[in-house]
Amino acid sequence: MKFKELAATLALTWASAGALAAPADHPPAAPAQLAAAAQSSAKASAPAADNADAAPLPPPSSAAQHLYGSAKNDILQVRSLLKSGRTQSSVGSGFLIGTSNLVVTNYHVVSQFALDPDTYVGEWVDTSGQRGNVELLAVDVLHDLAVLRVSRNGTGFFKIPDQLAKLTQGQYLYSLGNPLDLGFAISEGAYNGVIARSFYDQLMFTGPINSGMSGGPSVTVDGAVAGVNVSKRLDGELVSFLVPARFAQDLLKRVEQQKKTPTDFTSIVAAQLLNHQRAMVDQLLASPLSLKPMGPYQVPVRESEQMRCWGRSNVKADKPFTVDDASCAMESAIFISGSLQTGQLSIRHQFLRGTGLDKLRFAQLASASFKNEHFGTNKDTRLTGPQCTEDFVKNKDVPLRAVLCVRAYRKFAGLYDFALLTATTDQGLMSLQSRLDARGVSYENGLRLSRVFIDSLGLAPVAKKPAAASKGGAQ
Repeated sequence: MKFKELAATLALTWASAGALAAPADHPPAAPAQLAAAAQSSAKASAPAADNADAAPLPPPSSAAQHLYGSAKNDILQVRSLLKSGRTQSSVGSGFLIGTSNLVVTNYHVVSQFALDPDTYVGEWVDTSGQRGNVELLAVDVLHDLAVLRVSRNGTGFFKIPDQLAKLTQGQYLYSLGNPLDLGFAISEGAYNGVIARSFYDQLMFTGPINSGMSGGPSVTVDGAVAGVNVSKRLDGELVSFLVPARFAQDLLKRVEQQKKTPTDFTSIVAAQLLNHQRAMVDQLLASPLSLKPMGPYQVPVRESEQMRCWGRSNVKADKPFTVDDASCAMESAIFISGSLQTGQLSIRHQFLRGTGLDKLRFAQLASASFKNEHFGTNKDTRLTGPQCTEDFVKNKDVPLRAVLCVRAYRKFAGLYDFALLTATTDQGLMSLQSRLDARGVSYENGLRLSRVFIDSLGLAPVAKKPAAASKGGAQ
């Protein structure tokens, strides 16, 4: 069965996937972060009063003290509240732009009331304790930004002009916000360039950004906005990230051009995700996938600034088989809600070789490994249950057992998760099992990726032996 026939069979089963009912998303307990740059959930701890040996905290620099005094009136806490009882669900930060009543923050800070306004409402609180409701004007899911309107104006301290401040690697920046819901705070750190591993540019900030500071500004010593606090690495020390100010600048200009405030942000988020997957797939397939040897086979991978590959071998003397693994994955994903991150690709290859098994026992081992894959359940409220089709296919080089599974997003029409699993069937004591996962792609791009992946699997070229030298002289 050709891949085209396999895809056509599946297309029939998914003709009405986008029309499925859309239940409410799971409410997040707190604003979650991207997979590769998750926000810290570290708990604040106070030193014991009787610990006389504890070193005192260093005093803030004069620059930080000046910024604190000048900026604190324009820093807000942005809260997501349950409408029923108005109990607090999540907390972030934001900042007033100029003397306007517009506030810049992160999308993930407002995601609850953006996607579920019947359940959640937004509230602002300033450093003097004043508060009020917020009006959501615009979101940029891809860069994790949002613009709000509030019932008070700024003093003019924070500006995002047309000509943004130029940053030099190593210069000090100052991030402001409300860490861990403890109160207004400022942290110092250094700008260390643009991070290219994320699909969209982020700035590296070697200073603390804790939960609750998301959406706050990071400024230069003279108060120019350099970026918006967004996340930190949990596996490192003082490795934090900022959204560059130019993306906030673009979103504010979009708000200026809006004739009316949107009422349905779910459809806006869906449109932005569709744009993202289009750019993501086009970039992945802009050039042929790299081919790497694994045993007698060659496997497709993609190594780039956004996608990293890793390999390992599991050879044990007490096991009658060996396993080699190669995995490639994007190091970032798009935050949608506390329970959903998407817009990401991953590739995995596993080469099994029997070293002490007969063909029957090796076939049982390989089959058990193939069946151990998971594609999701019907109980997920974010996506439909997986619809799968399985068959034996053959590309130009190698026969394959293939399973193609698709799940539709319940809230975002036109978006799907694709999973393609293949296993070679041409060797008795060797098996190459490969998997492609594409999260948050259109149906057409899911099939496009699957087709390229299957066509790229094959046999490694056999090195030619040098020709033997002829004996004797000319006749």
